Amino acid sequence: MPRHEFWPGRLIAGLALASAGVAYAGDGGGWWSTPWFVIIPIVVGGLCLAAAAGMTGRAVRRRRRTRPTAQASSKTPL
Repeated sequence: MPRHEFWPGRLIAGLALASAGVAYAGDGGGWWSTPWFVIIPIVVGGLCLAAAAGMTGRAVRRRRRTRPTAQASSKTPL
């Protein structure tokens, strides 16, 4: 299986939205009662955490990509 990039922001956003869905599904199934205003902090907080994780991940990937390698910096131009 080929390797792929890890996108932590997408993972966190998916977990936040899935937890909001589970909260509503539990309310719809009659297992518990979920007020409508409880979902807002879950979704907004999850999306804010996802944005922070995404920006951090992008900064790390950008830094790794632009870092000069040891071989490239040791060669002298003619």
